[in-house]
Amino acid sequence: MNITSEEYKEILKKKPHATKKKRGKFNNIHTFYDGKRFDSKKECERYKELKQKKVADLKCQVKFPIEINKVKVCSYIADFTYIDHKGNMVVEDVKSEVTRKLPVYRLKKKLMKAVYGVEIKEV
Repeated sequence: MNITSEEYKEILKKKPHATKKKRGKFNNIHTFYDGKRFDSKKECERYKELKQKKVADLKCQVKFPIEINKVKVCSYIADFTYIDHKGNMVVEDVKSEVTRKLPVYRLKKKLMKAVYGVEIKEV
């Protein structure tokens, strides 16, 4: 079967194999910066702010396993961890008003306080 170049161009225009870009669950737009993928523009902007402040030991997407009585209950993934100017470790999460109210997040926030003694800083 031979097709002409014009038919081929028409096929490419239709792109039947291409899929639509899916939006995030909360209409967030995934962003790439500094070789890293961020779940939202807001999270990316916060990363840039922290880099400018030159906080010590800045890490992204740090996983904290939450275990109670040697049983893994869940994991909490912080957006950022770093050492502030006073030498304290900060666990930070970029949250919108909607995501702050989610029951799973609120429970994990309480578990982080109970298991690790860490207060999550919401930005």
